Amino acid sequence: MQLSETDSSVSINSKAGLLLPSRAMLHLLSPGGLRTRLSILIYHRVLPCQDPLFPEENHARSFDRQIGQLAACFNILPLDDAIQGLRNGKLPPRAACITFDDGYADNAEIALPILQKHGVPATFFVATGFLDGGRMFNDTVIELIRRAPGSTVDLESLGLGKFSIGTVPERRQAIYELLGKLKYLPSESRQSTVEAMSTLIPVDLPRNLMMTSSQVRELHNAGMEIGGHTASHPILTQMEDSAACADIANGKEALENMISAPVRFFAYPNGKPGKDYLPDHVRMVKKLGFDAAVSTAHGAARKGTDLYQLPRFTPWDQRPVRFALLMARNMLKTGETV
Repeated sequence: MQLSETDSSVSINSKAGLLLPSRAMLHLLSPGGLRTRLSILIYHRVLPCQDPLFPEENHARSFDRQIGQLAACFNILPLDDAIQGLRNGKLPPRAACITFDDGYADNAEIALPILQKHGVPATFFVATGFLDGGRMFNDTVIELIRRAPGSTVDLESLGLGKFSIGTVPERRQAIYELLGKLKYLPSESRQSTVEAMSTLIPVDLPRNLMMTSSQVRELHNAGMEIGGHTASHPILTQMEDSAACADIANGKEALENMISAPVRFFAYPNGKPGKDYLPDHVRMVKKLGFDAAVSTAHGAARKGTDLYQLPRFTPWDQRPVRFALLMARNMLKTGETV
């Protein structure tokens, strides 16, 4: 599924003239074979239009533009082909992969048609416990604060403080602060706190943020790779080893039953080496039969990179030359591991 490198492929972007020197620069850093570097990009959501609360979040138009830039500058490969290339030292120049984490419905509704338009493969790492009407804790917090009436939210009874939300920047800051306080709590404590927040802020919350099982199958049937991302998206370091292993295994089994195919690749939830996963979790992933795994450490993989700790990165800049410079800088990093 390797893309053509003809000049016509560059014309998909209105700033093609700027992309040609960008592609040449990237070629110097990743010329192919044993010297090439594999850039794995990570996405989460692709919204239908720009979100005033999070304007930097990808939406259909910006994602279409960025995928066009990637297709013009890189050889975008399926993850399994890229991993084979890492093993045997036969990656093409400027090799790249595209991945998505968590399992948002807009991945199937918006991202998939754009990927198909550009002839680009991707891997979708899905946390199975939120499919079919579920919602991740961070999205509950975001939507509670987004929809909360008035200009203040008082969560002092939960030990979380009181927040001004009279303006969009204040709402955004409240969300960032709350997520920072909640993310590394034990899963049960975090869930009970978020449920208590929902009682204090009685607003209607969306139940269609995550994919349905049929949408996961749609991605698989479209030729996209489906990867494991646990069942409940926990911070693995905050769990007992037996519970962490079971959560990884349960997610894998649920997906394999869903798509009637092996699930070969895994993404560590949150993915920071040493903080979100440890060597024991890497061993679990190997023992459970995954072929490779990805983290969120910045950097580019090369021959000899630990296939169970492949780095990932996304430069959130839509300007073609700046985009290429950020990608080039990331190529110089090897990626932290445990």
